Amino acid sequence: MTGRGAPVITYTLIGICVLVYILQSLPGIGGTITQAIQYAGAYSYPTGTFGGVAFEPWRLLTTVFAHASILHIALNMYTLWVFGMLLEPLLGRARFLALFLISGFAGSVAVLLIASPVQPVVGASGAIFGMLGAFLVIQRRLGGNATQLFILVGINLVIGFIPSFGIAWQAHVGGLIAGVLVGLIYVETRTPARRRLQIPLLVVLCLILVALSLIHLFA
Repeated sequence: MTGRGAPVITYTLIGICVLVYILQSLPGIGGTITQAIQYAGAYSYPTGTFGGVAFEPWRLLTTVFAHASILHIALNMYTLWVFGMLLEPLLGRARFLALFLISGFAGSVAVLLIASPVQPVVGASGAIFGMLGAFLVIQRRLGGNATQLFILVGINLVIGFIPSFGIAWQAHVGGLIAGVLVGLIYVETRTPARRRLQIPLLVVLCLILVALSLIHLFA
């Protein structure tokens, strides 16, 4: 379950997020860029369900790379750097990228399932909580002390429920759950005999997320 080399994916993800934030900050076009990539549940419904809002499901992932403020992106990128430096060499680039994207997607699905469909959200927090969840599982399964990480995750979850902070706690919860599941898949299939099961299990997890979205939309 180990990878080699510099954490290229971590640096690339940070670079993309920073570039997107710079574009978001440009006078005249920044607001348009944010509106083009942010996510709200309404974008997962058929076109016209919520006025003029179109069906644009790719926003479930594009929103991960947008941020609302300099503090927002600074905190997220710092956390991404810290855990990326730990997880990417441990998992390898492809597995780490899969963890990030699946967790970010799951965070957006949780927003669809729980949040107001007209409330836009942005940020990599769901993906980052997924990294926390996966690291927590890996630490526990490999015999490491995860007490401090439990406390860190708990504090951040509690903060997310404070209304005045304006945090999309739904994305945090969804990303965390997905990260735990991805972490379990990785640790339970780390032997050569089971490794071939990793991709099918990750695909099944993604299909479950899609199914939850469809059930919510058409129930």
